[in-house]
Amino acid sequence: MARKILVVVDMQNDFTTGVLGNQECAAAIPRVEELIRKGGYDVAAATMDTHTEDYLNTNEGKNLPVEHCIRGTEGWRIVPSVDKALRETFGETNFRIFEKPAFGSVDLAEFLRQQSEEDPDLQIDFAGVCTGICVISNVALAKAFCPEARVRVIASACACVTPESHEIALNAMKTFQVTVI
Repeated sequence: MARKILVVVDMQNDFTTGVLGNQECAAAIPRVEELIRKGGYDVAAATMDTHTEDYLNTNEGKNLPVEHCIRGTEGWRIVPSVDKALRETFGETNFRIFEKPAFGSVDLAEFLRQQSEEDPDLQIDFAGVCTGICVISNVALAKAFCPEARVRVIASACACVTPESHEIALNAMKTFQVTVI
């Protein structure tokens, strides 16, 4: 039977209820928790957008001049209830966190490649925020690093700034052979 991996993208305070939060992303919290607890996954990975104090001097900071996810701050932390669900469901051996300074995580993609080499029938499901930035970036990397894996996006457990931007991102992912459920 094929293994199933859940990737939870950037379910951090700053993106849900913090400085870049919005009602769409906050509303995804209980849906992500339920997916974690009831999805029947073998392994989970979580990404954490991670910046330093010089964020505003970076290329991203110049294009999005809102300090967020600064390592060690409350906004950087994974939403407590999501973190608890991940740790209780997967323990320390079946759960990994990937800090990332950019929208996509090459380290996560390498991890997923290793997993797909061990199981050619691997299924990788994505949930999290923001659908149109970090979710789509990590999904694209998963498709590039694991071309034979079944990559899926759980639409109800993702959110973006607006419902429209969420739908645009979901439709874009369908064009590169990602299953949206």
